[in-house]
Amino acid sequence: MRIILKLLAAPFVLALTLLVAVLNFAFSFASWVFCALSFLCLIGALFALITGDHWGIQGLVIAFAVSPFGLPAVAEWLIDKLDSLNYSLKSFITG
Repeated sequence: MRIILKLLAAPFVLALTLLVAVLNFAFSFASWVFCALSFLCLIGALFALITGDHWGIQGLVIAFAVSPFGLPAVAEWLIDKLDSLNYSLKSFITG
């Protein structure tokens, strides 16, 4: 019975390995884009705050959301969880 479960888990290991590799590549590119976007939002929000526009606070929130401490951190956490699931499945198959 255990060998059947191992055979069923093998395609999921392959799919998770490929998915984690693609997501890591996409994340590395997207983190650079988000960092540049965060800097532009920060500059725009500070300019809006200096001029007295009401969009300054929203701009700072958006700048934080796309900064490396916002959405990219959540995406990195999810990729790490997928990678740990992949490692668990690999250890189940080999163990």
